[in-house]
Amino acid sequence: MDKRRTEELAANRLQLISPLLDPMLDTAKLQKMKEELSVQTGLSERTIRRYINAYHERGFDGLKPKAPASSGKSIIPEDIIEEAIRLRREVPKRSVPEIIRILEWEGKVPLGFLKRSTLQDQMSARGFSRRQMMTYAHDVTSARRFQKPWRNYLWQSDIKYGIYVNGQPTYMVCFLDDCTRNIMHSEFYSRLDQSIVQDCFRKALTKYGAPDCVYFDNGKQYRTHWMKRACGKLGIRLLYARPYSPEGKGKQERYNQTVDAFLREASLVKPPSVQKLNDLYTVWMEECYLNVPHSALNGKTPHEAFQSDAHDLRLLPVEQIADAFLSCEKRKVDKGGCISFCGQKYEVELGLSMIYRQVDVVYDPADISRLTIECEGFPPCSASPLVIASHAAKKPSLPAHMEKVEPRSSRLLDAAKERNEERITVRKAVISYAGMKEGETHV
Repeated sequence: MDKRRTEELAANRLQLISPLLDPMLDTAKLQKMKEELSVQTGLSERTIRRYINAYHERGFDGLKPKAPASSGKSIIPEDIIEEAIRLRREVPKRSVPEIIRILEWEGKVPLGFLKRSTLQDQMSARGFSRRQMMTYAHDVTSARRFQKPWRNYLWQSDIKYGIYVNGQPTYMVCFLDDCTRNIMHSEFYSRLDQSIVQDCFRKALTKYGAPDCVYFDNGKQYRTHWMKRACGKLGIRLLYARPYSPEGKGKQERYNQTVDAFLREASLVKPPSVQKLNDLYTVWMEECYLNVPHSALNGKTPHEAFQSDAHDLRLLPVEQIADAFLSCEKRKVDKGGCISFCGQKYEVELGLSMIYRQVDVVYDPADISRLTIECEGFPPCSASPLVIASHAAKKPSLPAHMEKVEPRSSRLLDAAKERNEERITVRKAVISYAGMKEGETHV
């Protein structure tokens, strides 16, 4: 780092802590000012305290950032460093303390000779830090940046924990366009289940049309049968990230970090309700993100990038969206052509043809008096609450392809006779009297 840059950073740090250098401040007032400064800047109190101590000890020079210690020189012998690198190459996830322990137990270095920070610095300088090794050891090229070619090609989504409102936690759901970084819809909710994803997804589709594909993590709010059905109905490809691979949703993860700035400010306001929190969030999102130039968009704002994209939007009819967003659950049709749903029996219109089959029960949670049944190989049909009459219903007739076929004989007995004949033939071949002479009494 050049001299001009280090002095600039030192000046910024001095300006930051200058109100705390007043010798007339008592301990309580100083502690309160540290806490307020920590909330305003995002720095920890420990970092602020370190800046103050460094200034008291060495003045302005104490606030300058230290130069990197890795210059390639070390008191550690080169053969020991190579041995440590070999241990890291064997197991890329092996930590520096584990490497030191192995070298000490193998007698290659005296106990306490290697310091963790020194060995880690030397390995990093040679390109063998744990993070560097994991980048190359990973199954996918996660280190490479990517961006889809046009708007609505790919949407990413995630759930982020928000602040507490009236003593209850809140959860933010966000759908973000990969190409333009535009927020398709984002909102805070007071519960954590799949319904908040459904609500946010539906509002995004209504405003901006359907994307070509969506990309989610493996959270239980996203990996549902309902999501699979809804995306299939709307012609949207459904993609899931590999487990423990947050880098695949890097743009969404980066936006989540940006939202931390809003949460810090919102915690000062203490909104009385989730609705008030969402009002503040909408204003912040418009002024502090959507209409702010983005470095990855050639100076355009996310809103400008989305609006200037020439790719056509695939707007969906309201009826199609409503049909896709009906709730859906799995059930099995019993031998009477009925299903159990919400503690009640429902008679399926084509139930006698679907006996013992798994079916999808599609319904509106606000009205479960009539259900729609979907089953592969059958047209959609309805199901209504079962009404038990005073007389038993007529026994249903079997479909033609299931009717009994009259046999000409017993296939079991025919097969048993053939096996018995084979057994007798084998027995005759093993015990033979053909070579015996007349008068002999032994075989």
